This record gives sequence, structure tokens and C-alpha cells, in this order.
Amino acid sequence: MKTVVVDAMGGDHAPQAVIEGAIAAARELSIPVTLVGDRDVITHELGRKATGLPISVRHASQVVEMEDGPVEALRRKRDSSMRVGVQLVKAGEADAFVSAGNSGAMMAAAVMLLGNLPGVHRPAIALELPSRRGHVTLLDAGANVECEPLNLVQFAVMGDVFGRTVRGLLSPRVGIVSNGEEESKGTELTRAADRVLRHMPLNYVGYIEGRDINAGNVDIAVTDGFTGNAILKSLEGLGSFVQFQLRQMFERNLKTKLAYLMLRKDLQRIRDTLDYDAVGGAPLLGVNGVTIIAHGSSSPKAIKNAIRVAAESAQKNLIAQISGGLRAVPGMQELPGMAPGRGGRFWQQLKGRFRRDGKADRNGDVRGEAPEEDETANEGEPPKRD
Repeated sequence: MKTVVVDAMGGDHAPQAVIEGAIAAARELSIPVTLVGDRDVITHELGRKATGLPISVRHASQVVEMEDGPVEALRRKRDSSMRVGVQLVKAGEADAFVSAGNSGAMMAAAVMLLGNLPGVHRPAIALELPSRRGHVTLLDAGANVECEPLNLVQFAVMGDVFGRTVRGLLSPRVGIVSNGEEESKGTELTRAADRVLRHMPLNYVGYIEGRDINAGNVDIAVTDGFTGNAILKSLEGLGSFVQFQLRQMFERNLKTKLAYLMLRKDLQRIRDTLDYDAVGGAPLLGVNGVTIIAHGSSSPKAIKNAIRVAAESAQKNLIAQISGGLRAVPGMQELPGMAPGRGGRFWQQLKGRFRRDGKADRNGDVRGEAPEEDETANEGEPPKRD
């Protein structure tokens, strides 16, 4: 069984909810768990409840708070539970990492310490959302608040690979979330990405609207992290609202209470479909290690399921599948980082094509400007100590 390391100090309800979830995962699913954080606090919370369970503790003296700036927090808090947890995966002492803490810091730690997979400029959170036809993978669900067109293009490719290699879809339908289906709609960001994706070897269906997600009209919904996170939170709120309305309706009088008794199994299925806690967490696609981001307000049930997702992802060799799938996608060699010795050139050309000020020639080279330094050159290396 794969070992999952868990950030015991990350999340709105940490460490209590995280530790309860870890205990449940170890007891009910027999998953070995390593809890990282303040040893005294964790040991106190565990008490005797963890006796005989495959749970170990790794001490970390610092915590990345929700309000901390991602990169600055990782540089100042070198002994944080989040950073120590990712380092355990990098060192091969664990197979996956789970945190309900600061998602920006989680992404920064994964990129700095684990590095990106070849051809990936920025990782993305891939979250499964319910739809009429099963599930839709939304990415990015919050890792990248601001994006460039290149990022959306790579999210689409990673989503396609994830759909084919992990979800088992033959030809995933990929769409960009916009404010209308017409090509004239969207923003400069979406229009630039749309132009490139129309020439990519994907089953790209163009723009989609928010309603298409739950309708199941696509398999992969691509957007920036700001929009993706807003979609996620809106759907969570709608789910809670629907459950509230149903509860009020069935508690109204004797007739509705009897109706509830007759329909409760069907209602439970609806409740399970809308229950985020059952999803648990979302993989951060594009980094060289299994990292699962859980909701900041995760309950013990959500943490247990996030640990389950982490263990299953490691068991299915998620990283190898994504890496191999990226190499197998025709046309990926034309994206930055895929061709040895040519990545910087393609990166400059692709960025040039996305220029909005018109200062690029037909090859994508920026006229009258010196080449920029390769931004991905040091990815995967931990920051140097002062």
C-alpha cells in the first residue's frame, strides 16, 4: 500500500479535522499515513485513537498560513509542514502529499521542490465536477489566478491526457469556458488560446458556457484559476442551497414527511452527487510528484477521501501516465520544453505570437527586444539558502 504524507497543520479546521480524517483513512482504508506538523500538537490530538494504526508523525516547527504569500512563505518558513511534506515525496519517503492549506503555497512548493514535467510551464488543479454524463474535469480550479494564453493551451493538453490515460476516455471533448459560444466572445486571453487550440490535435469543441459543465457537454473544461475557483465555489453554494430547499420542503407537513420516507434513497443519491467531501481533493497536474490539494474548509470525511485519492493516484502511477501521455500527444513537441535544446526558442516564439502589442513578426520573434531569460530554467530546484 502506498504511503501518503499529510499536512496536519493546513486548512481552516486543522489540526483536528485533518487528524480525524487521517485516522479514518488508516482505519477504514488501511492507508499508511505520515502526519507532518508540530509533534506535540499532533500526538495530543491522536491520543490513543491511533493505537495499532499505520500512522507516523514527522515534526515540522512552522505553518504556512492562508494569508501568507506563497513564495515568500516558503522562503521564510523552511521548516513548515507543507514544505517538509513535499520534501518527503521528493526524497522518496512517501508516495503522495495531501494538504488543505494555502493552495498557492502548495503549488509553489511542488514546483520549487518537485519540478514540472517536461513541456509544462504551469501546473493546474484538476477537479472532477458532477454532470449529467458522469464527471467533467475542470482545470485550472484555483492554482493560477492570472494566466497567459500559453497556460490555457497547456491546461487543455494536460486535461486531454488526463482524460484519456486516467479517466479512460477515448477522445475527451475539450472546451474553454467563456461568456458565449461565438468566436467573437471571451477575452483577449481566451481568444488567443482559442486560436492556437483550433490547430492542435485535440477534440477541441471551442467555447463553452458555465451551464455546459453540469450538462456534460464537454469532458474537459479549461479556464484560468480565478474563474475556475469561482465556478467551484458557486457550485458548492448551489449544492448547499438545493439541499436546504429539499430539507425545508420535506419537513413542511405530514404528507411531505411521508414522501421523504418513500424517496430517501433517491435523495441520498442526489446528496452524494453534490457532496464535495466525497471528492476529497484534486490532483495538481504537471508537477513531478503526486500532490493533492484539498478544500481549505475540509471536514474529516473530505480529508479521508483526499488521502484515498492520493493513494489511488500513486497506485495508478499518475505521474508516469501524465508524462507518457504528454509525450504521446502529436504536436506537443512544438510546445516549450519538449524538444531538447529548442525549448527556449519555441517558448520565445509562442510568447511572441501571444503578444497583444503587435511587436512580433510572423515567426513570433519580438521585434527590437532582447531575448528574455528562460523562466523555466530553475524550476524544480529548491531556493538557495541565504
